[in-house]
Amino acid sequence: MESVGYLLCRIWMLFLLFWLGQGRQIAPPGFVQSSCRSRIFWMKLNKLLLQGKFFQLEINDPYAGPVLLDEKLASRCGYVLSEDVWGNPVFRASVLGCHVANEADELFSLTVNIKVSSFASMRAAVTYTYPMYCSYSSWAPREIVCEENYMEVSVKTDVPAVSNDYTVAWMSALPETQNVAYQLWQLMFVSPSGRKRIMVSDAAKLGYSFNNTLYRVYLRAPYHSNESDISTVNGVNMNLVTSTSMYRQRWLLMLIDTTVSCPLDGTSFTDTTLTWTVPSVIPTLVLQESTFLSKNIVMGVDGQVIVNPEENNFLLEHNKTHIGITIPIGAEGGKLKSSVSCGVYGIIYSIDLFLEHTWTDADWQTTKYTVIKSITTPFMPQIPTVINNTLPEERIFNIAFGHFLPDVSLVSITIGNVPFTLREAQHHGYKIYETSFSNGTKGFILEVSFDDPYVLKEYVNRNETKYTLLVNYTLSVGPEMVLYYHSAEVECVIADIVIPEATGYCDEENLYLAIPGFGLHQYWNLYLGAKLLNRHMALTNGYLAASNSTHLVLQIPLFAVGVIYEEVSFQKIKARFDVALRKVRTMETLQIFSVSCNFNSSAFIICHPDGTIMISAQMKTVPAIDMSKTKLRDSSCKPKEYNKGHAFFMFHVTTCGTSVRFEGDHIVYENEISYERETLPGRSQPKITRDPDYRLTVSCYYRAKETVMLGTFVSEPSTSRPFGSGTMVPRSNIAVYRRIRKALNVVSKVSKNESFMDFYEPDEAILKRPMESVFLEVELKDESPDAELYLDNCWVTGSLDFNSAPRWNITVDGCEIKSSEYVAEFLSVAASPRVRHPSHFKRLAVRTLTHQLEQVYVHCLVAVCSPGSPCRGQCSLSKEKKGHHSASLQGYILAGPVQIVDPDLR
Repeated sequence: MESVGYLLCRIWMLFLLFWLGQGRQIAPPGFVQSSCRSRIFWMKLNKLLLQGKFFQLEINDPYAGPVLLDEKLASRCGYVLSEDVWGNPVFRASVLGCHVANEADELFSLTVNIKVSSFASMRAAVTYTYPMYCSYSSWAPREIVCEENYMEVSVKTDVPAVSNDYTVAWMSALPETQNVAYQLWQLMFVSPSGRKRIMVSDAAKLGYSFNNTLYRVYLRAPYHSNESDISTVNGVNMNLVTSTSMYRQRWLLMLIDTTVSCPLDGTSFTDTTLTWTVPSVIPTLVLQESTFLSKNIVMGVDGQVIVNPEENNFLLEHNKTHIGITIPIGAEGGKLKSSVSCGVYGIIYSIDLFLEHTWTDADWQTTKYTVIKSITTPFMPQIPTVINNTLPEERIFNIAFGHFLPDVSLVSITIGNVPFTLREAQHHGYKIYETSFSNGTKGFILEVSFDDPYVLKEYVNRNETKYTLLVNYTLSVGPEMVLYYHSAEVECVIADIVIPEATGYCDEENLYLAIPGFGLHQYWNLYLGAKLLNRHMALTNGYLAASNSTHLVLQIPLFAVGVIYEEVSFQKIKARFDVALRKVRTMETLQIFSVSCNFNSSAFIICHPDGTIMISAQMKTVPAIDMSKTKLRDSSCKPKEYNKGHAFFMFHVTTCGTSVRFEGDHIVYENEISYERETLPGRSQPKITRDPDYRLTVSCYYRAKETVMLGTFVSEPSTSRPFGSGTMVPRSNIAVYRRIRKALNVVSKVSKNESFMDFYEPDEAILKRPMESVFLEVELKDESPDAELYLDNCWVTGSLDFNSAPRWNITVDGCEIKSSEYVAEFLSVAASPRVRHPSHFKRLAVRTLTHQLEQVYVHCLVAVCSPGSPCRGQCSLSKEKKGHHSASLQGYILAGPVQIVDPDLR
């Protein structure tokens, strides 16, 4: 009879399934995958066929028809609807689920309707009916399943109801059994709040599911119900439902322990691994721990048993307290997903694990304990790297940007400040392509030429260019397509600049420099001393500049400003012209371009920066004169060299009767070359001479501002002081007389004491102790009795050079200056047999306060005011308000050297 009933039941189930499938469509190929794994139905939907669509699941009840699956129904009836790590919808169902057709606890079937629509309201939905079958007969006396949203325990009904030992809990439940209704199952829950006995129908309202099959009784409970409790077992939080299922007949009272406990956490993470821990022994499930014996532990990924975990680099280990599963981040079977958090790129790893632990104990013989858990790591930042694979010889930036998961794509780039889409970048000439790495990640390669206009270029060091590529990447990250931005800066320095080499040559009157034009004004400039040699300066100094496609050619006249005279002798000049090549930005000198030549010149005047004047004079007279008898104003100043038609003089501006005057912004020093005529004795006056009356005026012009500047600041070693410009003008006696009247003739002497009666001779040494005064007298000669002499500006140096430094001012604008080094005091001048005109004299006492120099010189710029011309008064002698008026004549005097000696040496 039993076999006939079994056959009729199977026929009825097949007829029902056939009836339910009428009017339904068959799912397209590849849309649904299903399997039976242990005692659970598994169904997976292909997400690619659901893109842009909405879906719902209905469970076909064999008696009541389709039932829409929602969260409450799922947890009560043993269903799970979630996604796998790849985003595919996954449906799992217990074979003891509410709507599962059960044949003798061995054959199980479940039919699911998959409704797909293009609308959220699910109108016009297409329904695919999908039946699933499962065969499972290896039931353990007690089986516990810990799913994502429910806990399930099933027990064989032939298990003895009451244990011989540890019956305290059971005996405490006996009073409750007196109220158990006949032939009805009831449940009793024990929780911290007390005991609660309810009917099965009431338990369903609370989210529980209780039922019995042919051979088994099962209870399904949601997590965190009011009847549950949280306990900690070996560091793992467990959700516990303590319950007893009760059934009473007149001759029978059945009590079945349906207690269930499942882990709530137990996961931990490092940078490289995740670990899932489950207690080995759960006290509420093993009452007699001394009889506990672990029989088998199996792990799996995505529902598939992993027979040899070590082959996948998985670690499955257990001891008396714990079972641990350790998975490397990124291991096969799980999924890495890109993410962005607070603007930072990172990854998340997810994996679906399950653990099946089988043990025995004295109460339950065998328990099969299955836990299914989806684990997702926290966000793990992964800072992308920029790898510079640039090959300088190819002049192309090659940058690898990674490492990224396959769910990251490059959207656009910005070079400098210019954004490009990928299409625009390719059109512009940039190369962008993906590359794969050995660890399964990918990167993006960007190639940009050094010569691209958006690449920054900077001239560095001596002959190198620093190329800088600024790039900002925009990427789309993950299935959510979140935008992520990353900037990078890559530099490459290569020696690709050739420092120019100049070529120099000369003709009879000029020096020439031919300089390659590449890089001028872009990388470097030309400097004459400390001044930029530009077109304006070239024109001002009388240079000629010509350029072609390759070179700049400078023509420098022999006697132009900036020419350096290395050697000057009779009828020969060795001249040099230097130009410095300096960096535009740093002013660093890289090269000195120099041209040096020898010139033969019969007549010239050279005004050296130190005040030395060199003159080669050519005097063409009829009849010819004896050049050995030529002289300067001071008749003791004779030519250094001479021949029949030339004479060569060399003297300092402070000697040989040289006069000084100011002309605009120039200081002009003048002297005369004249000839001492010989006279023949005659019988009557005047005397007869055959020599011509010939005079040659020579002048040197120095820029006053440059002179002051050079006297105040220390120049660079490569900076030469400016030469003056000179002229030679032959004049008649009358012209010479007129010119002399325009020159200022002043002399200076040093008195031995304040009486100004006894003076040092020119070749006599002047010795003074510190703090001892030097008495200086300046006399104006050959001027109008009404003219008045003023000492305008006076200073002390250690050299006779007008421009020497350091210098200490002792009078400024005619006023005494009292400093910590030197003190000056004007002294009055009275008329005497030697002093006919006191206004032509000025006397000054200079006292040394510190012994800084071994010898000193006193320099003064003097001025003469004639009647009717405005002039400022002397500070110490006049109450007249100082004003800046120009005197009619100006000059310069030099006194010294004065030797400063220690008191015991004199």
